[in-house]
Amino acid sequence: MEGLFGKLVSELRTLRKGRGLFVGQISDRVGPALREVCGVVEGDGPAEIRRKVAERLEGLASGLPEDLRVALMAAFGIDRDARLPFYQDRVRWAADRIHRDDRTARRRIDEGIDRIAELAASSSGGTDSLVSEASVAGWHTDELKITLVLDQVVPEALEFRRVVAERDHVSELDLAMTLTASPEREQPTSIDELGVDVFYGGTLIKKTLESTDRFGLVLALPEELRRDDRHDFALRYRATNGAIQPHFVCVPKHRTDLFELRIRFDLDRLPSHIWRLSEAFQRDVDDPTPTGETLWSNAAGEVYTTFRQLTPGRAYGIRWTTDTDDN
Repeated sequence: MEGLFGKLVSELRTLRKGRGLFVGQISDRVGPALREVCGVVEGDGPAEIRRKVAERLEGLASGLPEDLRVALMAAFGIDRDARLPFYQDRVRWAADRIHRDDRTARRRIDEGIDRIAELAASSSGGTDSLVSEASVAGWHTDELKITLVLDQVVPEALEFRRVVAERDHVSELDLAMTLTASPEREQPTSIDELGVDVFYGGTLIKKTLESTDRFGLVLALPEELRRDDRHDFALRYRATNGAIQPHFVCVPKHRTDLFELRIRFDLDRLPSHIWRLSEAFQRDVDDPTPTGETLWSNAAGEVYTTFRQLTPGRAYGIRWTTDTDDN
């Protein structure tokens, strides 16, 4: 991690240690990045530093999901009831409040720190700031509708998306698709294992492997968008190796207002269990013990669900298992 975002994450992880905001030498614990985004200036005493940092962090966390907000307020000792002397004690307090175990509470704190660091960096006017990905992209998703078809020889996903420009001169859209490989697989994912076709709305000018299983895509638009312009496009994804893992989720990088997901299963291999995943962590998608709302397929083997106002970085979608998977 580089830039203001990385510095903020590092400093926030240091600040949460010990007594958090109520550590004795608070001026030594609050680094230059935090001072910048919290408005701490030379000459501020300990009480003023604590007040400015607490107010800024509380404001940044106010718009986060409740579990992240509660975990963060405990981690830094901002919540009066969580002003315990040791970080582990505050983790345990947070775990009890969000009805999770200590390990999950720690993950919520880490996730919350990343989110408020993104928000703080994006709102900073400094030239070193790492602005949010949505601001850099200059667009957000108004509607995303995906149909995953699993009763064909090659699994296919049809994507219909409407985006809205947040600034003038938007000429390209950066997209991504993850094709999760089986845990038993020894060979890395090949660039050829994901086929991408454009039905309308642009020209695919780039397809790369950004990680071991995530494909980065760039769609060039037919013409530049101006601020508030809307644009529709459609893509088809094909898992050319014929195999996908038993889940399909959207993990938005940018603001996404509506996500509709429909999956058509093979009637000869219907899932024994289907779960709806909402605001899940990416690492939870493959958790050996699935959780989430139970869904049922209809007589055609189809299941449908919708999500609104998605949180960037969280996973939304459907997970399933078959009888053979359970054995």
